[in-house]
Amino acid sequence: MSGKITVRKADRKTLESLGVFSWPVWEKEPSTFDYSYDEQETFYVVAGKARVEPEGGGKPVEFGAGDLVTMPKGVKCVWKISDTIRKHYRFGG
Repeated sequence: MSGKITVRKADRKTLESLGVFSWPVWEKEPSTFDYSYDEQETFYVVAGKARVEPEGGGKPVEFGAGDLVTMPKGVKCVWKISDTIRKHYRFGG
């Protein structure tokens, strides 16, 4: 894995400056699945709650509504969605 998963709260001004609300939307019901990041993804969680468990025993990361999350390129993980998640997302640096 190259880099660390980051989770932070962001105010409306920051979100607007990033253009978050014009990014595509993804929604997924409670489920568990493997995922591999071929490129960096940044996303803003509008609703729901999930936990990501990095492959190889890395520290699990939890996030939910109001969180701005960056998943670095190269991360392999298991997503565990506990409450239907809805997020705006952008791939690439």
